This record gives sequence, C-alpha cells and structure tokens, in this order.
Amino acid sequence: MAKEKAVKTNAMRMLDKLKIKYEVLTVDIPEFVDGVQMAKLEGVPVQESFKTLVLQGKSREYYVFVLPVAKEIDLKRAASAVGEKSVEMIHVKDITKITGYVRGGCSPLGMKKKFRTVIAKECREHEAVYVSAGKIGTSMHLKTDDLIRAAEAEVADFTV
Repeated sequence: MAKEKAVKTNAMRMLDKLKIKYEVLTVDIPEFVDGVQMAKLEGVPVQESFKTLVLQGKSREYYVFVLPVAKEIDLKRAASAVGEKSVEMIHVKDITKITGYVRGGCSPLGMKKKFRTVIAKECREHEAVYVSAGKIGTSMHLKTDDLIRAAEAEVADFTV
C-alpha cells in the first residue's frame, strides 16, 4: 500500500472544495479486482471498505448505493429505501456513460451528475471508511460523517 500524492480525481476535488480531509491510498493493479481483494492489497480492514453500485429504478432514475465490500445488496430493500417498486444494477457497459467512472473505480463522489445516494447502515459501525477515489487502484479514507455529508447521502438497511 502506498500513501502518496495521486493525480486528483473528481471525487478528491469535490472533497477539497468542501474542505474535507481524506487520505489517498494507491495500489498498482492493471485491471478490476473486487473490493475484498482491493482491501487486502491495500492492507486495510475489509469491514471498513465500501463499494459503490449504481442501480436504476422502475422510474428510470439512477441511484448510488454504497455498501461493505464483503456484502451483497438486497434489491427489494434497496428499492424500498428509495421509494421504488424495483431497482436493478446498470449494465457494466453503461457505467462510464452514466457516472464518468469505470468499473472498479466508481466513487460515490464526483460523478458526472448528482444521483440520490444511499449508504448502508453498517457505515455507522466505523468512524472512518475506505471508498474508491474514482480510479482503479486508488481509494480514499475519510470520516464516515464526512462521506455522508459530501455525498448528501441517506443511511439505510439494504444489505444481505
């Protein structure tokens, strides 16, 4: 795990603008690895590492869900959390077009557009969490309350 000055991503610029402190961690990986593997490569606690998923509701609206890397999303509870009849994952091929980020580097902050964001209740178990900084191999460590504030997120129970 390297702690170094990384090229600024939209997520980092957003935190800088809000004057929110964060730590950047980088790992040299050539392509997508899952969140559990990424946490292990970074040498950080898996339970404090969160992934970002983008879903689309029956209404065609997009939603951002942030959850522990070792957990899965419960689609029924996720839909209920945002008042939708149902939600489904967006296709991998659409990630960049919708968010501006790539698979494995999707941050809950600094997307092309602001989407309603919901963070799993498990975040409250940690003073600080790790999330993608918006680039494969780059994560940010920041206070949970700062992440919630920056993302203008709600906290809900939607994991399995």
